[in-house]
Amino acid sequence: MSPNDTATADPVGAFIPGGRFHVAGASDGPLKGLTFAAKDIFDVAGRVTGCGNPDWARTHPPATRNASCVQALLDAGAELIGKTITDELAFSLMGENSHYGTPVNVAAPGRVPGGSSCGSAAAVAAKRCDLALGSDTGGSVRIPANNCGLYGIRTTHGRIALDGTMPLAPSFDVCGWFTRDARLLRRVGTVLLGAAPGAAPDSPPSGLLVGVDAFGESDAVVAPALAAALARAEAAIGSRRDAAVAPGGLGAWYEAFRVLQGAEVWRVHGDWVTRNQPRFGPGVADRFRWVATIDAGQVAAAEDVRRGVRRRMHELLRDGAVLSIPTAPSIAPLRGLPAADSERFRVRTLMLTCIAGLAGLPQVTLPLGRIDGCPIGLSLIAAPGRDEMLLALAERIGS
Repeated sequence: MSPNDTATADPVGAFIPGGRFHVAGASDGPLKGLTFAAKDIFDVAGRVTGCGNPDWARTHPPATRNASCVQALLDAGAELIGKTITDELAFSLMGENSHYGTPVNVAAPGRVPGGSSCGSAAAVAAKRCDLALGSDTGGSVRIPANNCGLYGIRTTHGRIALDGTMPLAPSFDVCGWFTRDARLLRRVGTVLLGAAPGAAPDSPPSGLLVGVDAFGESDAVVAPALAAALARAEAAIGSRRDAAVAPGGLGAWYEAFRVLQGAEVWRVHGDWVTRNQPRFGPGVADRFRWVATIDAGQVAAAEDVRRGVRRRMHELLRDGAVLSIPTAPSIAPLRGLPAADSERFRVRTLMLTCIAGLAGLPQVTLPLGRIDGCPIGLSLIAAPGRDEMLLALAERIGS
C-alpha cells in the first residue's frame, strides 16, 4: 500500500477524526522508509492535541511545535502519517472512547484493543504503519500491546523527554512504542533513548526471575500459555528461579499506585475539569469524581509503600536479573462489557502493571502466547536504565 493510501484509509478506526495526514521525515536516517503514528496526546505542530476528549480539543490551541519524541522520529527519517485515538486524557485501560469509538483489534476480533494507547496499537496491528508512539502511566502501552499481539515497551521513567506531551500523572508517565517485530522495537530505541544513566546498560542479564505471585494473579490458563516463552527467555539468559515479587501481596502495591496516580491526575487536571465541566464517558467520569476526594494522608501512606516497592525491586534486580511476569491477567476482554466487569479487569491488570510503574522500571512485552486464538504477552522487567538490555533480549527471544 502506498503512503497516500495509508493516509486516507482507516478500516480499523485507529485515527482521530481528521487525524490522517503526512509529515515527511528527514531525507536520510536509521528509520528512513518507515511510517509511524502518534497517540493524540503528543503535539504535532499546527494541530490541536485533542487527548481523546472534544472539550479538551475545544479549549486548547494548536501546538506550535512537535513533541520531542515525534521530532526525533522525523529526524531519523520516519514519516508521520497521523494521530491516533486515545482513551480520554489517557485515563483508561480498555480503549473504548465514548466520543470517537473503539478501534478494531485485528488480533482478537470482538475484543477491546486496550488503552489508553488504543489507536496506536490498532494501527500497528492492522499494518497501517510500521510503528506507533504511545504513553504508559498505568499500562497504556503494555496492555494494548498484550491485547493486539504486539511488541511494546514502557521505558525507564525519565529516560525520554515528555515535552509536548499531555501529562496524566508525571511521576509515572513515560513514552513507549509499538511494533510488530522485536528487531524494529530495538531500532526505534536507538533513536528515542538518550544516554543511559549509570553503568553499562548493554551488559547481559545475570538471571531470569519468575514472578510467581504475579502469575498467581492471572487466569489459570496464562502460565501454560506462556511456558514456551519462558523457556525461550531462560535459554537466552541462562538461569531461572522463582521469586515472590511482593512478599506482602500485590494488593497493597495496587492500592498505593491508584492513590498516587489519582492524586497526581487531579493535581494536573483538576482545575481544567472544574472550570470546563467536560463530558467524560462513564468510566472516566467515575474516576475523575474519585480522584477529587483523595486526601494528603492517603498520599503520604501511599508514598511510604512506593518507597518500599522501590527498595524491593532494586533488591531483586540489582545484580542484573530480569523479572518475568504476565503482561496482563487475561486475554483482551470483550467489547462493551458491563461497567463492573471492566472495573474488575482494570483492578487485576493494575496489580501487574503497578510493579514497574511504582519503581520507575523499564518493561518490554513480547506477544509469544496464545489463548483461544487470542494473544497474551510475556513481560520482562529490569533495573532502571536497562532499557537497551531489555530491547536486545526481546530481539533475541522474539526473533
